[in-house]
Amino acid sequence: MRPEDIAWGPDSLGRRDAPDAVRVQWLGTAGFAIEHAGHVILIDPYLTRASLTRCLVAPLSSDMRAIREHTPKADAIIVGHTHFDHALDVPDIAVLTGARVLGSRSASALCLARGVPREKVEVVEPEAGQQPIVREVGPFRLRFIPSAHARLVLGRVPFPGEIADCGDVPMRAEAYRCGAVFGVEIRVAGRTLYHLGSAELVDAQVDLKHVDLLMLCVAGWITSKRLPERVGHLLSPGAVLLSHWDDFLRPLDKPVKMLPAMQMPRLVERLGFAARGVKIGTLPVLGEVWV
Repeated sequence: MRPEDIAWGPDSLGRRDAPDAVRVQWLGTAGFAIEHAGHVILIDPYLTRASLTRCLVAPLSSDMRAIREHTPKADAIIVGHTHFDHALDVPDIAVLTGARVLGSRSASALCLARGVPREKVEVVEPEAGQQPIVREVGPFRLRFIPSAHARLVLGRVPFPGEIADCGDVPMRAEAYRCGAVFGVEIRVAGRTLYHLGSAELVDAQVDLKHVDLLMLCVAGWITSKRLPERVGHLLSPGAVLLSHWDDFLRPLDKPVKMLPAMQMPRLVERLGFAARGVKIGTLPVLGEVWV
Protein backbone atom coordinates (compact mmCIF):
# COMPACT_ATOMS: atom_id res chain seq x y z
CA MET A 1 0.00 0.00 0.00
CA ARG A 2 1.25 3.45 -0.94
CA PRO A 3 0.07 6.64 0.76
CA GLU A 4 -1.56 7.75 -2.49
CA ASP A 5 -3.69 4.58 -2.45
CA ILE A 6 -5.65 6.00 0.49
CA ALA A 7 -5.30 9.68 -0.37
CA TRP A 8 -8.14 12.02 0.54
CA GLY A 9 -9.40 14.88 -1.58
CA PRO A 10 -10.44 18.20 0.01
CA ASP A 11 -14.08 17.14 0.38
CA SER A 12 -13.52 13.57 1.58
CA LEU A 13 -14.79 14.34 5.10
CA GLY A 14 -16.94 17.44 4.63
CA ARG A 15 -17.81 20.27 2.27
CA ARG A 16 -15.55 23.27 2.10
CA ASP A 17 -18.55 25.53 1.44
CA ALA A 18 -20.34 24.47 4.63
CA PRO A 19 -20.80 27.50 6.93
CA ASP A 20 -19.15 25.73 9.88
CA ALA A 21 -16.37 24.01 7.90
CA VAL A 22 -12.95 23.49 9.48
CA ARG A 23 -9.94 23.37 7.16
CA VAL A 24 -7.09 21.00 8.01
CA GLN A 25 -3.88 21.35 6.00
CA TRP A 26 -0.96 18.95 6.33
CA LEU A 27 2.40 20.74 6.36
CA GLY A 28 4.42 17.54 6.21
CA THR A 29 5.93 15.54 9.10
CA ALA A 30 3.59 16.10 12.11
CA GLY A 31 2.77 19.66 11.07
CA PHE A 32 -0.74 21.00 10.54
CA ALA A 33 -2.54 24.28 9.97
CA ILE A 34 -6.14 24.28 11.21
CA GLU A 35 -8.42 27.13 10.18
CA HIS A 36 -11.93 28.19 11.09
CA ALA A 37 -13.75 31.51 10.86
CA GLY A 38 -10.60 33.38 9.86
CA HIS A 39 -8.49 32.04 12.75
CA VAL A 40 -5.52 29.69 12.29
CA ILE A 41 -3.56 27.52 14.68
CA LEU A 42 -0.39 25.70 13.67
CA ILE A 43 0.78 22.46 15.25
CA ASP A 44 4.43 21.38 14.99
CA PRO A 45 5.08 23.31 11.76
CA TYR A 46 8.35 22.11 10.18
CA LEU A 47 8.97 23.39 6.66
CA THR A 48 12.78 23.55 6.55
CA ARG A 49 13.23 19.79 6.04
CA ALA A 50 17.00 19.85 6.47
CA SER A 51 18.98 17.19 4.62
CA LEU A 52 20.60 14.28 6.42
CA THR A 53 24.02 15.84 5.83
CA ARG A 54 22.94 19.11 7.47
CA CYS A 55 21.45 17.23 10.40
CA LEU A 56 24.66 15.30 10.97
CA VAL A 57 27.39 17.87 10.47
CA ALA A 58 26.14 21.38 11.20
CA PRO A 59 23.88 23.47 13.43
CA LEU A 60 20.39 23.82 11.97
CA SER A 61 18.84 27.06 10.78
CA SER A 62 15.36 27.55 9.41
CA ASP A 63 14.76 27.88 5.69
CA MET A 64 13.16 31.33 5.67
CA ARG A 65 12.23 31.08 2.00
CA ALA A 66 10.14 27.97 2.66
CA ILE A 67 8.63 29.53 5.76
CA ARG A 68 7.63 32.74 3.96
CA GLU A 69 6.24 30.82 1.00
CA HIS A 70 4.19 28.22 2.84
CA THR A 71 3.30 29.51 6.30
CA PRO A 72 -0.22 30.88 6.62
CA LYS A 73 -1.03 33.64 9.03
CA ALA A 74 -1.29 32.18 12.50
CA ASP A 75 -2.88 33.14 15.80
CA ALA A 76 -1.04 30.48 17.79
CA ILE A 77 1.57 27.76 17.37
CA ILE A 78 1.35 24.57 19.41
CA VAL A 79 4.53 22.58 20.06
CA GLY A 80 3.75 18.92 20.81
CA HIS A 81 7.40 18.18 21.69
CA THR A 82 10.74 19.75 20.88
CA HIS A 83 12.63 17.43 18.55
CA PHE A 84 13.99 19.45 15.63
CA ASP A 85 11.44 18.09 13.13
CA HIS A 86 8.68 19.56 15.30
CA ALA A 87 10.22 22.69 16.81
CA LEU A 88 13.07 24.05 14.66
CA ASP A 89 10.91 26.49 12.68
CA VAL A 90 8.59 27.54 15.50
CA PRO A 91 10.56 30.60 16.72
CA ASP A 92 10.98 32.05 13.23
CA ILE A 93 7.34 31.43 12.35
CA ALA A 94 6.27 33.04 15.62
CA VAL A 95 8.35 36.15 14.94
CA LEU A 96 7.15 36.32 11.32
CA THR A 97 3.44 35.95 12.13
CA GLY A 98 3.25 37.40 15.63
CA ALA A 99 1.62 34.17 16.83
CA ARG A 100 1.51 33.00 20.44
CA VAL A 101 3.52 29.87 21.21
CA LEU A 102 2.04 27.24 23.53
CA GLY A 103 4.26 24.38 24.60
CA SER A 104 6.57 22.86 27.18
CA ARG A 105 9.29 24.47 29.25
CA SER A 106 11.73 23.27 26.60
CA ALA A 107 9.70 25.00 23.89
CA SER A 108 9.65 28.18 25.95
CA ALA A 109 13.44 28.11 26.45
CA LEU A 110 13.98 27.59 22.72
CA CYS A 111 11.64 30.39 21.67
CA LEU A 112 12.96 32.93 24.15
CA ALA A 113 16.54 32.21 23.07
CA ARG A 114 15.54 32.72 19.45
CA GLY A 115 13.97 36.13 19.96
CA VAL A 116 10.27 35.44 20.45
CA PRO A 117 8.88 38.11 22.81
CA ARG A 118 8.30 36.77 26.31
CA GLU A 119 4.66 37.87 26.30
CA LYS A 120 4.07 35.65 23.25
CA VAL A 121 5.35 32.44 24.92
CA GLU A 122 3.30 30.38 27.35
CA VAL A 123 4.19 27.15 29.13
CA VAL A 124 1.29 24.69 29.15
CA GLU A 125 3.21 21.87 30.80
CA PRO A 126 1.27 20.94 33.95
CA GLU A 127 2.84 20.45 37.32
CA ALA A 128 2.69 16.97 38.89
CA GLY A 129 -0.90 16.13 39.75
CA GLN A 130 -2.30 19.13 37.88
CA GLN A 131 -5.14 18.67 35.41
CA PRO A 132 -4.38 19.21 31.71
CA ILE A 133 -4.14 22.89 30.88
CA VAL A 134 -6.85 24.44 28.70
CA ARG A 135 -6.46 27.54 26.55
CA GLU A 136 -8.68 29.33 24.05
CA VAL A 137 -7.50 30.85 20.78
CA GLY A 138 -10.30 32.50 18.82
CA PRO A 139 -12.91 29.78 18.21
CA PHE A 140 -10.51 27.00 19.26
CA ARG A 141 -10.55 25.38 22.69
CA LEU A 142 -7.23 23.61 23.24
CA ARG A 143 -6.47 21.01 25.90
CA PHE A 144 -2.89 19.83 26.37
CA ILE A 145 -2.98 16.19 27.45
CA PRO A 146 0.29 14.68 28.76
CA SER A 147 1.52 12.05 26.33
CA ALA A 148 4.66 10.10 25.46
CA HIS A 149 7.13 9.66 22.64
CA ALA A 150 7.52 6.36 20.81
CA ARG A 151 10.63 4.39 21.79
CA LEU A 152 11.66 4.00 18.19
CA VAL A 153 15.46 3.85 18.43
CA LEU A 154 16.57 0.53 19.91
CA GLY A 155 13.74 0.71 22.41
CA ARG A 156 14.55 4.24 23.51
CA VAL A 157 13.19 7.72 22.93
CA PRO A 158 15.59 9.62 20.64
CA PHE A 159 17.30 12.64 22.21
CA PRO A 160 15.51 12.46 25.58
CA GLY A 161 15.62 15.17 28.20
CA GLU A 162 14.93 18.90 28.32
CA ILE A 163 16.12 21.95 26.45
CA ALA A 164 17.28 24.15 29.30
CA ASP A 165 20.08 26.24 27.82
CA CYS A 166 19.83 27.66 24.32
CA GLY A 167 22.65 30.15 24.64
CA ASP A 168 24.41 28.56 21.68
CA VAL A 169 21.92 28.95 18.84
CA PRO A 170 21.58 27.76 16.13
CA MET A 171 21.84 24.27 17.60
CA ARG A 172 22.67 20.87 16.18
CA ALA A 173 19.88 18.34 15.65
CA GLU A 174 20.74 16.33 18.77
CA ALA A 175 20.43 19.44 20.96
CA TYR A 176 16.70 19.53 20.25
CA ARG A 177 15.80 17.35 23.21
CA CYS A 178 12.34 15.87 23.35
CA GLY A 179 11.02 17.78 26.36
CA ALA A 180 7.50 17.17 27.60
CA VAL A 181 5.13 15.56 25.10
CA PHE A 182 1.51 16.53 24.56
CA GLY A 183 -1.46 15.15 22.75
CA VAL A 184 -3.64 18.12 21.82
CA GLU A 185 -7.43 18.06 21.92
CA ILE A 186 -8.93 20.73 19.67
CA ARG A 187 -12.61 21.62 19.93
CA VAL A 188 -14.01 23.93 17.29
CA ALA A 189 -17.37 24.39 15.55
CA GLY A 190 -18.88 21.40 17.35
CA ARG A 191 -16.07 19.07 16.30
CA THR A 192 -13.31 17.40 18.26
CA LEU A 193 -9.91 16.91 16.66
CA TYR A 194 -6.90 15.26 18.29
CA HIS A 195 -3.25 15.62 17.35
CA LEU A 196 -0.94 12.76 18.31
CA GLY A 197 2.47 13.92 17.13
CA SER A 198 4.34 10.81 18.24
CA ALA A 199 3.13 7.25 17.89
CA GLU A 200 2.48 6.68 21.58
CA LEU A 201 0.10 7.87 24.29
CA VAL A 202 -0.45 7.60 28.03
CA ASP A 203 -3.69 5.67 28.32
CA ALA A 204 -4.57 6.92 31.80
CA GLN A 205 -4.44 10.55 30.62
CA VAL A 206 -6.86 10.10 27.71
CA ASP A 207 -10.44 10.73 28.78
CA LEU A 208 -12.13 11.38 25.43
CA LYS A 209 -15.01 9.23 24.26
CA HIS A 210 -14.88 10.13 20.57
CA VAL A 211 -12.91 12.33 18.20
CA ASP A 212 -14.10 13.35 14.76
CA LEU A 213 -10.59 13.49 13.32
CA LEU A 214 -7.39 11.99 14.72
CA MET A 215 -4.12 13.28 13.24
CA LEU A 216 -1.95 10.23 13.92
CA CYS A 217 1.83 9.97 13.70
CA VAL A 218 2.90 6.83 11.84
CA ALA A 219 6.66 6.87 12.46
CA GLY A 220 7.53 4.40 15.20
CA TRP A 221 4.04 2.93 15.63
CA ILE A 222 5.29 -0.67 15.56
CA THR A 223 7.43 0.04 18.65
CA SER A 224 4.38 1.06 20.72
CA LYS A 225 2.55 -1.96 22.06
CA ARG A 226 -0.92 -2.41 20.51
CA LEU A 227 -1.06 1.23 19.46
CA PRO A 228 -3.85 0.83 16.83
CA GLU A 229 -6.06 -1.03 19.30
CA ARG A 230 -5.42 1.45 22.12
CA VAL A 231 -6.09 4.40 19.82
CA GLY A 232 -9.31 2.81 18.62
CA HIS A 233 -10.49 2.06 22.15
CA LEU A 234 -9.46 5.32 23.83
CA LEU A 235 -10.30 7.84 21.11
CA SER A 236 -12.96 6.06 19.01
CA PRO A 237 -12.04 8.15 15.95
CA GLY A 238 -14.48 8.72 13.13
CA ALA A 239 -11.59 9.47 10.79
CA VAL A 240 -7.80 9.10 11.00
CA LEU A 241 -5.43 11.27 9.01
CA LEU A 242 -2.01 9.60 8.92
CA SER A 243 1.02 11.87 9.26
CA HIS A 244 4.76 11.76 9.94
CA TRP A 245 5.18 8.93 7.42
CA ASP A 246 7.02 11.12 4.92
CA ASP A 247 10.78 11.41 4.49
CA PHE A 248 11.25 14.82 6.13
CA LEU A 249 14.90 14.94 5.01
CA ARG A 250 13.67 15.77 1.49
CA PRO A 251 12.74 19.38 0.64
CA LEU A 252 9.16 20.43 -0.03
CA ASP A 253 9.82 20.96 -3.73
CA LYS A 254 10.85 17.31 -4.24
CA PRO A 255 8.36 14.45 -4.69
CA VAL A 256 7.31 13.06 -1.33
CA LYS A 257 8.69 9.66 -0.32
CA MET A 258 7.67 7.39 2.52
CA LEU A 259 10.10 6.67 5.35
CA PRO A 260 11.26 3.03 5.40
CA ALA A 261 9.59 0.39 7.58
CA MET A 262 6.30 2.27 8.05
CA GLN A 263 4.22 -0.91 7.50
CA MET A 264 1.21 1.13 6.43
CA PRO A 265 -0.95 -1.82 5.31
CA ARG A 266 -0.70 -3.43 8.77
CA LEU A 267 -1.48 -0.16 10.50
CA VAL A 268 -4.51 0.54 8.31
CA GLU A 269 -5.82 -3.00 8.76
CA ARG A 270 -5.49 -2.93 12.53
CA LEU A 271 -7.00 0.54 12.85
CA GLY A 272 -9.93 -0.65 10.77
CA PHE A 273 -10.56 -3.56 13.12
CA ALA A 274 -10.06 -1.45 16.25
CA ALA A 275 -12.43 1.36 15.21
CA ARG A 276 -15.17 -0.09 13.04
CA GLY A 277 -16.31 2.24 10.28
CA VAL A 278 -13.33 4.57 10.67
CA LYS A 279 -12.19 6.46 7.58
CA ILE A 280 -8.40 6.30 7.15
CA GLY A 281 -6.51 8.49 4.73
CA THR A 282 -3.50 10.59 3.83
CA LEU A 283 -2.94 13.98 2.23
CA PRO A 284 -0.21 15.21 -0.08
CA VAL A 285 2.19 17.60 1.57
CA LEU A 286 0.41 20.98 1.74
CA GLY A 287 -2.84 19.22 0.87
CA GLU A 288 -6.06 19.95 2.75
CA VAL A 289 -9.28 18.35 3.89
CA TRP A 290 -12.43 19.97 5.26
CA VAL A 291 -14.04 18.55 8.37
